[in-house]
Amino acid sequence: FVIGTAEKPGGKLRMLYEAAPLAEIAEQAGGSATNGIAPILDLPTDRLHARTPLILGSREEVALFQRLVNT
Repeated sequence: FVIGTAEKPGGKLRMLYEAAPLAEIAEQAGGSATNGIAPILDLPTDRLHARTPLILGSREEVALFQRLVNT
């Protein structure tokens, strides 16, 4: 399951210089960041401009989001 928009189903944020830095900050602050499937910081990047969806927030909010989406 990939979260995106109708126009950009693979997500809008660039992995290397938008999503990953935000995910690092969120996790250092005690939060969580995911693409809806896996943690952002665990995702391999195969292209410089690879894009990904981003769900960012407290650990509880992100876990609730994943439970609601994956049911």
